[in-house]
Amino acid sequence: MKTCFDCVPCLIRQMVDTARLCTSDDAVIEDALRQCLAEMARMDLGQSPPALGWRLYRLILDRCGATDPLRDMKAQSNRFALSLYPELKASVNRAPDPFAQAARLAIAGNIIDFGAHSSFSEARVRQSIAHALEAPLDPVELDALRHAAASARRILYLADNAGEIVLDKLLIERLGPEKVTVVVRGGPIINDATLEDARAAGLTGMVEVMDNGAPAAGTILDLCSPGLRQRFAAADLVIAKGQGNYETLSHALRPVYFLLKAKCPVVARSLRVKPGDIVLRRGGAA
Repeated sequence: MKTCFDCVPCLIRQMVDTARLCTSDDAVIEDALRQCLAEMARMDLGQSPPALGWRLYRLILDRCGATDPLRDMKAQSNRFALSLYPELKASVNRAPDPFAQAARLAIAGNIIDFGAHSSFSEARVRQSIAHALEAPLDPVELDALRHAAASARRILYLADNAGEIVLDKLLIERLGPEKVTVVVRGGPIINDATLEDARAAGLTGMVEVMDNGAPAAGTILDLCSPGLRQRFAAADLVIAKGQGNYETLSHALRPVYFLLKAKCPVVARSLRVKPGDIVLRRGGAA
């Protein structure tokens, strides 16, 4: 999807938050933000928000002399999600429809998003889980995903954020771990999951995990490695978690199942849902 005018203040807010995580030196922050604003003035709004955002993020890190300012927050969210995992797995096992329960919990984890929220909140995660277990989820789309997963031999699971990937394990267990390859980011970007987070979450001992070769939010295929692009084209089923993957793949040239929480009014309008809704939607080309 394209970047709309409403995305601009959100991108600026993310850059301010990131700069403050990198340094307390106001002069350095001001210089970095001025550089970002100058860069934004030249950007093509026909690109997706993540395509613009990763360039601004790298500029902030370079100006502030940082590499991964959210590393501690990612570790915290992984630890908290792991503490919830046994209880949530038990709830999946005893649910009347374990696949639906696992899908709901995987979507609930999408609330762990520094791009949407400038801090990590355990209470927010618990509220998201409670909401996801009660909120409507399209039964037609759910059954379509269930049947697609049952017939697929190669499933590509595009992960989103640290912490969230722990809850993804609940759904991956129902998809069939032997068929799944989980894809994480190729380098630090906001609180998106990298190989380090996949190891911390216990995913590397469960499924094949690969990075996409790109230190950018979402899945910007032009930036990704040839290996990822080949896997994307060859997979029988692609599951994409989170808003960033929706923003970058909503017009993909192949079918993609998007699982996310619509945290942004722009994304909600695109999906024709309300902000805060949980979404399971098949998109991309037929």
